[in-house]
Parts: sequence; structure tokens; C-alpha cells
Amino acid sequence: MNTETRIGVLVKTSLVDFPGRVAAALFLGGCNLRCPYCYNTELVTGNALPEDAVSASQVLAHLEKRKNVLTGFVISGGEPLLSPVTEYLITQARALGYKIKLDTNGTLPERLSHLLQSPALCPDFVALDVKTSPEKYGLCTSGGNAANAVNAANAVNVANAAEKIEESVRLVSALPADRREFRTVLVPPLITEADVERIARMLPADAAWKFAAFKPGGCIDPSYDEISPFLDSETAALIAKARTIIPGAELR
Repeated sequence: MNTETRIGVLVKTSLVDFPGRVAAALFLGGCNLRCPYCYNTELVTGNALPEDAVSASQVLAHLEKRKNVLTGFVISGGEPLLSPVTEYLITQARALGYKIKLDTNGTLPERLSHLLQSPALCPDFVALDVKTSPEKYGLCTSGGNAANAVNAANAVNVANAAEKIEESVRLVSALPADRREFRTVLVPPLITEADVERIARMLPADAAWKFAAFKPGGCIDPSYDEISPFLDSETAALIAKARTIIPGAELR
């Protein structure tokens, strides 16, 4: 592994990416989903990283320099479980005294399980994105063959996407409540009241379920830039529905 190769974008200081901690957040390039509302095109494709992309050695140099200020290190994406550098960064950052948070899209439960079962690699906190009802993940996969995916073997097969998402939810749900959260973006074509209920039935009753508003602009699928976000009243109704099953549901 070449630690000088550019791998993603580093947010040097964040107060919002790791609950309860001042953290650095690394957004790795490459993803096996093509959520139509995503605006991180450069990161998702992994083919042409932004000009401010950094290498693993630069990330670790920053963590070393700021270890008296920062206490958390977030590894996000893209999809970080696709990257061979993720495990290396976990071990190196942990050796510097950092708590580790992993953000994942849930499509790679085998790799997630590998991390969770390893004392050296298990993140201290996991955030799992649940895009929509598992049965609707075809809307996030470009037909199951995401163009420019890191490699073809990692493209999400629509036929088994639901099974993979449900397995990842089970894995994350087994963590203590203060070490996990679930996240959903309120995109009108992907999230209806029925989808909220379907997702809620998968999650543990004590889940922290964070909703985010959809913001059109620069979407991978240009047609989504024409979609109006939910009205405040519609958002409130969806979250109220979620809270009938998951009391910890809230708008971020």
C-alpha cells in the first residue's frame, strides 16, 4: 500500500461528525452505490478526486499534530469498507489515542462483520446509512451495476441488496446504544410514510435515528435537482411516524 497516494478529502476539525467529540473526518473516494441524490460525484466515482484530496500519510500527520485537541477520527466516504486503507488508518489512529467512528452504507456486511469482530479494528462508533426500504435499493444502484465502481465485484446486486442491508442493520444493532446511530435522508422519491415504517421495523427500539433534509443541487442524477424537498409539515409528519416505533428518531 502506497501511503502517499491521494485517497480522499480530510475535514481537519469537525464538531458534527462524531457525537460528543471534536474530530477529524476523512471522506474516502469510491462507492458501490449511485444514490441519485448524491452530490459528492468526485468522491463517489473515485476516479478524479478533488484537488484538495490527501494521502494516508498526510492524514496521520494531521492526527499526530492535533492529538492534544482532537479525540475522534471519522472514516467516511464514499464507502470506506471498499478501501484497503481503512484498516490501516484504524490501527494507526487508534495507536495515537483516537476513538474511531465508521460511516457505512451497509452493502458490505461481511466486511463490516470482520471489523466488528476484531478487537484491533472494531470502531468505537458506527453510523449506518439506511437509504430507503431495502426492497427499493434498486433506485440507488444504477440497475445493480454502478458505473465506475471501485471494481465490478463490489457493485451492489439488486437481487440481494435487501438481504445485505438487513444483515448490516442486525450487526450494528448488536452494538451498545451509545455506540451506534442510523441515518436517513428525506428524499421524496425514496422515502414515503410506508418506507419510514418499513425501516423502523428493522431498527432496535432504542435506536438513535437521525433524519436529514434533502437539498437538491449537483445531484448525480440531474433529474433530482428538479425535485422539491419535503415541506416542513411533511417532514414533521414523517418523523412523528418514525417516533411511533423509534422514540429516538429526530431531524438532525
